Amino acid sequence: HLATSLPLPSERDHLRPRIDLIVFMIDIKSKYSLKNVEASLAYVDASFFLGKVCFLVTGVGRVNNCSIEMNAVWKLGEVYCSPVLFCELELEGIRVATAQRLLRMLQICAGHVPGVSALSFGLLMRNSADD
Repeated sequence: HLATSLPLPSERDHLRPRIDLIVFMIDIKSKYSLKNVEASLAYVDASFFLGKVCFLVTGVGRVNNCSIEMNAVWKLGEVYCSPVLFCELELEGIRVATAQRLLRMLQICAGHVPGVSALSFGLLMRNSADD
């Protein structure tokens, strides 16, 4: 399910499936994109930041056109203890690999991978980013 911002409309709450993973997409070419994500973060329950949120930064192949400082994106990941993934949607191989990675993250967050919790996976993601 896609939403352009949070909070989600309440009139369909009874039809909404359980939310296992929230992916905030940030277009590196749009300051509005980052501001929208920052505003939406206030509507996410704190428990989701324990392995069930990630930031996906798109457009990274064109650093000449960046409207957002990369430090601001890294800071979001640090402040919210959530992984930051980078993707160039224009390149099919990278787009497919990113989709597979997000699908695996979703499987873990939904509890479909025995022995791996969203929290432990989040810690692994953070440790690998720190190396």
